Amino acid sequence: MAEVVALVDYGAGNLHSVENALRKVGAHVQVTADPDVLRAADRIVLPGVGSFKACAEGLRAVTGAAEAMHERVFVGGAPFLGICVGMQLLATRGLEHGETPGLDWIGGEVRRIVPADSSIKVPHMGWNDVALTPHARGHPVVETGEAYFLHSYHFHASSGADVLAMTDHGGGLVAAIGRDNLLGVQFHPEKSQAFGLSLLSRFLEWKP
Repeated sequence: MAEVVALVDYGAGNLHSVENALRKVGAHVQVTADPDVLRAADRIVLPGVGSFKACAEGLRAVTGAAEAMHERVFVGGAPFLGICVGMQLLATRGLEHGETPGLDWIGGEVRRIVPADSSIKVPHMGWNDVALTPHARGHPVVETGEAYFLHSYHFHASSGADVLAMTDHGGGLVAAIGRDNLLGVQFHPEKSQAFGLSLLSRFLEWKP
């Protein structure tokens, strides 16, 4: 029986493009915010576009969804992938439009990008390098390459050990974070052509 990938539907914006990309690499996708479905899923993908505050509030507005994800990931051990703001929501808090609590699955906060060179524009938009950190050595999903980014805020991790990849936009920005069965990417795999599809394909094979 095919594994079920639960794609969390909480009004986050890039849902259908992520769904299409997952289907393209062979995933059996169930678009859902039903806590019972999330608890039974083999893998969970949390997308996200827009502000940290709006996404966090949208997720919390779905009764039981965040709790069901936590149970399935931390108790059940299901592999988890957060994309863009879906990755940022793993943080302790976000500082966009005031302070908003995150899921606090990986310690850190989401801050506005402040390039060292004021001529460098924010948002960070377009193709950029994904460079692995020493902590990513041998990681079965994250690889070096080029991916498509679009964001004005970035994940500042409490522990460098959780940072798997970096990119540069007037200074270093976290491109991927992870620990155990958790993975988050700041870039958009669904917009990153072959690089993004291969990452999603490796996520489907991942057995952390």
